Amino acid sequence: MEKETVRIENFSDAVFAIAITLLVLDLHVPEAEVVKSGSDVLNYLQNEWPSFLAFTLSFFSIFIMWVNHHKIFKQIYSRNTAIMFSNGLILFLVSGVSYPTALLARFFNGEASSIVVALYTGIFVLINLSYNLLWFIASHNRKLLRPGITNLAIKKIRNNYLYGFPTYLIAFGLSFQFPAIALLISMGLLAFWAISSGKINLEQH
Repeated sequence: MEKETVRIENFSDAVFAIAITLLVLDLHVPEAEVVKSGSDVLNYLQNEWPSFLAFTLSFFSIFIMWVNHHKIFKQIYSRNTAIMFSNGLILFLVSGVSYPTALLARFFNGEASSIVVALYTGIFVLINLSYNLLWFIASHNRKLLRPGITNLAIKKIRNNYLYGFPTYLIAFGLSFQFPAIALLISMGLLAFWAISSGKINLEQH
């Protein structure tokens, strides 16, 4: 069976690459007139720690989303309009990650921390939903999937994405009162998605 999703995957790779590159724009160097010594540079970098934290979290979030996207399309061989639009939703949300990342970098260390963390975790709730939607559409019509994929493999992949959703919701809910804890949960989810991407890969065999 000829794979029909090559153009979708190539376009998606380009969007992921652009989205992950945009994150670096939120990292700034100090103005030359305010830096008089090495200690000034160190003090500036120390005060910029929310920017580095936001950049790191978002970089690896988008990277791991790309890995999962790549591996899920190892299972999807054909496409229809619903597949293309659900994938477009993923790309739309991924391309928007840089904005809540910028808000997090600028306002996390202040009174608006709960709102910016809520916006940050909220977009990942929507991204998780979009991945669930993509797999639901693909697995609902077996003709769209890799020949020979088993019902058990389909179920395992579905459950893999469903498991992350309540955790994202918990992080989003905690953002309003405990933003630091919400970010720690987001870091834990990075590890979960990194490990789970390997499970998706195993379903090819």
